[in-house]
Amino acid sequence: MAQTKIRKAVFPVAGLGTRFLPATKAVPKEMLTVVDKPVIQYVVDEAAEAGIEHFVFVTGRGKGVIEDYFDIQFELEQMLRERNKNAELSLLADLLPTAGTASFTRQQVPLGLGHAIWCARDIVGNEPFAVLLPDMIMSSEKSCLKGMIEIYEETGGNVLAVEECDPEMAHKYGIVGVGDKVGEGFKVTEMVEKPAKGTAPSNFYINGRYILQPEIFGILETQERGAGNEIQLTDGMLALAKQQEFAAYHFKGETFDCGAKDGFILANLAFALQRGDIRPAIEGPLREMVAKLS
Repeated sequence: MAQTKIRKAVFPVAGLGTRFLPATKAVPKEMLTVVDKPVIQYVVDEAAEAGIEHFVFVTGRGKGVIEDYFDIQFELEQMLRERNKNAELSLLADLLPTAGTASFTRQQVPLGLGHAIWCARDIVGNEPFAVLLPDMIMSSEKSCLKGMIEIYEETGGNVLAVEECDPEMAHKYGIVGVGDKVGEGFKVTEMVEKPAKGTAPSNFYINGRYILQPEIFGILETQERGAGNEIQLTDGMLALAKQQEFAAYHFKGETFDCGAKDGFILANLAFALQRGDIRPAIEGPLREMVAKLS
């Protein structure tokens, strides 16, 4: 059965980035660079590779630079033309969304991820959509969202991306129960946010990618605040799961949490080592640094 195409993706970028102070006093955490691209660019690239046509950014105060980044900078491009910097011009053009395919809306009050998603309701409309957490960037042959869409096209409903963690660490994550196999994933039998030690239904944790049906908006609109006095997306999904099915895509690549300092540093190293123009210059010094630690 043909499913409604996933055309739109929501990027909640209103977070304050307090873990990266003092840098984030001046630069939004989404604009911190991994090698030579802002973190948000990696996530947008993943969505574009998966066929997303409309990019919806939920921003907050101090995040105007994100909107400027996804726009033409006339003075810069004019200077590059005058200096015949054609490679740089082509790079900027390739990264720029097509006119009319990027929308920006504000989350005026930081009331949590669920509230941020709800703020995109009028732009998304009555159709299924993707959510990509901008802190999480991924490295794999096939993008995480593309794999999720393949599951969605088979099952419909809602789809989560999951990875395996050490079972001893399951109490730190949102964990799903494993049902019947579906493609490169499985049906979700339950969702538990940070289960008590020894009670987790599996070691598969939700890694920051979602495909959701539009009924989630009605749930989030009337949902009471949960942990942290915020409107939690997990609570909304638990309510939605009483009405609709959830499936999971088992992502087997690498995920870097760029909202944490260690994850951000590891992402820079991993993506730099993937670059043929950078690896030769850094591989030797990195080996020397590691040798000094042993």
